[in-house]
Formats: sequence, structure tokens, C-alpha cells
Amino acid sequence: MQEDPITRPIAELSAKLRANKLRSADLAENALDRIARFDGKLESFVCVADDARAQAAAADREIAEGRWRGHLHGVPVAIKDNYLTANMPTGAGTDARGVEFARQDSAVVARLRAAGAVIIGKTRMHEFAWGNVTPPAKNPWDTSRVPGGSSGGSGAAVAARIVPMAMGSDTGGSIRIPAALCGTVGLKPTFGRVSRAGIVPHSWSLDHAGPLSYTVADSAHTLNAISGHDPNDPGSARIDVPDFSAALGQPVAGLRIGICRNHMFDSNQPDVGEAIESAIRFYRDAGAHLVEFELPILAFGLGAIFAIELSSSTAYHSRNLASGAAKGFTDDVRTLVEMGRMVSGADYLKAEQLRRTLIDDLAKVFADVDVIIGPTCPLTAWPIGEWSVRIGDQDESVLAASWRLTYPWNLAGLPAISLPCGFDSAGLPIGLQLAARPFDEANLIRAADAYERSHDWKDISPKLST
Repeated sequence: MQEDPITRPIAELSAKLRANKLRSADLAENALDRIARFDGKLESFVCVADDARAQAAAADREIAEGRWRGHLHGVPVAIKDNYLTANMPTGAGTDARGVEFARQDSAVVARLRAAGAVIIGKTRMHEFAWGNVTPPAKNPWDTSRVPGGSSGGSGAAVAARIVPMAMGSDTGGSIRIPAALCGTVGLKPTFGRVSRAGIVPHSWSLDHAGPLSYTVADSAHTLNAISGHDPNDPGSARIDVPDFSAALGQPVAGLRIGICRNHMFDSNQPDVGEAIESAIRFYRDAGAHLVEFELPILAFGLGAIFAIELSSSTAYHSRNLASGAAKGFTDDVRTLVEMGRMVSGADYLKAEQLRRTLIDDLAKVFADVDVIIGPTCPLTAWPIGEWSVRIGDQDESVLAASWRLTYPWNLAGLPAISLPCGFDSAGLPIGLQLAARPFDEANLIRAADAYERSHDWKDISPKLST
């Protein structure tokens, strides 16, 4: 059976589009066809753009006229439903009455359009970016299992090879968790690298915008298009944007790889632990220097991020609480939004003090290492409706377990990436997580790409049924 063109990485598609060996119109039709064939079971999309074909036709005209805009020109991509879009409604995952959002493009969507990308549709998310399961979306590797959250629709859509890139948002792991569970790449840039203007907020000081994609290179090309200072986002950094694709294909010899043996390796499913140890051996054999360390403060981080997240979300939803619109939220999200009222000023201050200490401690670690390695999640995708999991000899909440290894990088605002590094005994993807110092996405991409190029995980995709 001939492979659908849309299932190939962005660099391949871009080269063919630029050489007029492939049309954007055909790619858009291919993506729309795969949505029609497969998304009835996956439920990863909430809407499809009415003007998708018109966008693709415009891209074809521009490319034919020699007005090539870059790697994303003419490539279909998808957008998480908390990004405002002018041509599609935004729902932020809620059906609550009285909650409406503007019909305008967020900063990221505007930059993707400027790069020539074809915005094919909006992906499903957990309501207001709160949860880790994204109902009713399903994992393409096993539709009885969750795709992760809150960017579960983006993770499922990319894993199903419907689009090579879909945007997500990440407050405590919401890009990297779906990436790990669905077997895709997921990149959370440094806080301030990518504008969040026009993204429905969850937690102002923790939210990050970033891509989920087929390959590390796909995420690098996307980051080139969406990065840069934006005065409309008060958290946006005034810092130069390098060409992130320059880090692709670089060796890792001499790179210092940090291994935090406490917290990151304390309690992982055996298959996950073995896959990560194998990845560590790869870097050692490739000439990287391994540096083991411990970071005791991580034992207290969950309480800190939860206090910040709860209070931030409640502050954003103050109008919905006052108007009664919050009564229409799903039970889990409404409970969390209301719980934020219980976080005192003193609690919030202590959480921010711990965050500051964590940032300082990590700065000391990054004086001796370039990249920190570990699992993205301590477990693989769990069955839909299951709320606890046994890891080792104890049961644990899947919520607590799933973001235990991702949230430290949100607290510290550091760049982190998840990429596939194997499968468990049930055939479910395992995620490898790498993190780097502030605004050092180049070393992050260098290390991730080197691992990806030496393994074939990116070429293995789930078998889908219509």
C-alpha cells in the first residue's frame, strides 16, 4: 500500500513542495481524508477549518511564484483548542454556557500563518488545560487507553500521522505527557521564548506554548517560526532567536549529560526504567560525559506547583465563578477551580520561595552539565477510566504519577523535550525527557536529534482502523 504523503516529516514535505514535486492542496486533502477515516475513533479534533483548501491553494500559488516562506510553507498543521483562531471557534475544551472567546488569531497562530502553514483544524484538550486524560480522545496505539493531557488531541493527531505538527500548551507537562504516551516528540521551550498572547490562560507563570511533532527536526523548524519577543505577552523575553535547525545533525561527543538519581529514577515502571538506562548508555557510547547528581528539593516541588496552579487558575476564572458559569464545568475541573480559593497568600508565597530555590539549585547543576536526562513519565498510557496505577509495590494516583517528572521544568521555566525511546511489553510508547539551561534549546535539540537519528522509533507508527 502506498504511503500517504502527510505521514512524512516536515523537512521532506518542504523539499518536495519547494521543488513543485508536491502540492499543498494534495497534502491538505490527505490530512482531511485521514481525519475522515480515522478520527471517528480517535476523537482528536474538535473542528476542521472551512478554509483549509483555500489556504493550501494560496500556498501553492505563492510557492509556484517563488515566494517560499520556509519549512512550514504549505504544510498542514493543527492547533490546540485554547489558541484563539480567527477562522475557527475556540472552546478551550469546555461546553459551559456563558464562556466565549474572541474570533482572532493568537500570536502563535499568526506566526504560523506568516510562515505559510496551513491551519487544518483544532485539536481536543482537557477542559481549560487542567487534566491529564483529554476525554473523549483516545490513544492511537490502543484506543482503550488515554492519550494524556491536556494536549491529548494534539498528541493523538500527530501519532496517527494526520498532521506532522500540532501545537500544544504545557503548564506542568501537558505537551510532554501526551508526547510520551502517544509516541511523538513534544517540545516545551523556555518560559518567555514563545508568546502566549491569545492563548486561554491556565497559570500565567507556568504556561508554555510549544509543538508536538513527528520528529525533533519538525519541532526545531516550528520553533524557528513561532519564537520571538511579543509586547502583548508580559512574560515574553527580549532575547535573540537563533536558527534552531543548526543544532540538527551535530555530534554529542563532549556534551555533559546530567542524571538526577533521586526523584527522576525513584519509582518508574520496569520497562520505562530499562529504556531510559539504554538511552543513557547510548550517550555514553557516543562520547558524552555522564554526571550523576541529586536534587533533594524535588521532594517538595509538587506542593509548590499545585499551590501556584490552583490559585492562578482560580484567579483567571473569578468571573466564571461569580457569574455561575463555572457550574457548567466538568466535575473534576470545577472542583480544582474552586479549590484555588483555599490557597492562602502565605501558601502562595512559600510556593514561590521554593520555586526560587529550585531555580538557584538547578543553576548550580547546569554549571557542570549541559542537558539533564530522565523519563518523561514513570508509566506508559493507562486504560481510560483508571485513576490509580501500581508502580513497584505501591499504588499511586495516575495524576500524581504522570506529571511527577515533568512539572519541575515548568516551575523552573526551563526548556524540556520528550521523544520516543522504545515500547513497553504491551507495545505502548515510552518517552525520554531531556532538559537544558534557560534559552539553550539548541543543546536540547542537538542531544534529542542525535538520539533520534541513531534509533528507528520515529519510523514506527500505530496501525489504525477506520
